[in-house]
Amino acid sequence: MALTLKSKEQIEIMRHANMIVYEVHQELKPMVVPGVTTLDLDTRAKELCREKGAEPAFLGYPASSPGVPPFPGVICSSPNDVIVHGIPDTRPLAEGEILSIDFGCRYKGFFGDSAYTHAVGEVSETAEKLLSVTAESLEEAIKQCRPGNRIGDISAAVQVCAEAAGFGIVREFVGHGIGERMHEPPHVPNFGRPAQGRVLKPGLVLAIEPMVTVGGFETKILEDGWTAVTRDGSLAAHFEHTVAITDGDPYVLSRP
Repeated sequence: MALTLKSKEQIEIMRHANMIVYEVHQELKPMVVPGVTTLDLDTRAKELCREKGAEPAFLGYPASSPGVPPFPGVICSSPNDVIVHGIPDTRPLAEGEILSIDFGCRYKGFFGDSAYTHAVGEVSETAEKLLSVTAESLEEAIKQCRPGNRIGDISAAVQVCAEAAGFGIVREFVGHGIGERMHEPPHVPNFGRPAQGRVLKPGLVLAIEPMVTVGGFETKILEDGWTAVTRDGSLAAHFEHTVAITDGDPYVLSRP
């Protein structure tokens, strides 16, 4: 399928959408403490999204599997061994857990999307390292977002960073193009070989999202049809930014 390149004007609309996403994340970050529920976080995200004149991107998103209801949350809230697509619930978070929050919105016809993984109070050294390395792998990937490079350069940057630290890379779930649809071509895997895949061109906008585990890469989906967890029960972290390819440096739309 052909890639959809965005005009400078469209990218600036996407910048606004992504700054709404950033602002919501900044509001939620201090709320991630022991005792809060992910449903509390979801409720606040919904309020903020409406206040800012945007539509939640995930709420009501259709499932890819037959018989699975649409996604019921505004955020994907993924604690501990949950990789992505965790459904907000009423269980209070506990000291020492980690929590990924993925949030997206639609503004003036275009989408924004990013994710962060947070420590809930004091966490183990292993969890701290996982969060640090996953965030670092995203930064290494962003450095590759230059015209003339290829998707494989982004993928390899994530894999090299994570595996050098002794962590695993999730293969089943990947990043993606983004624009007037939340998910557009191309897929952006978090593993691969440099100089392979589609060429990056100015106007291409990508949601790059490393998903890194303390253990193996195998996953499973829980009975709700959405929640993706590590098969071995190991911790998983997820960070994501929306990045536009320009004539020069990468333009990270989802942060100041």
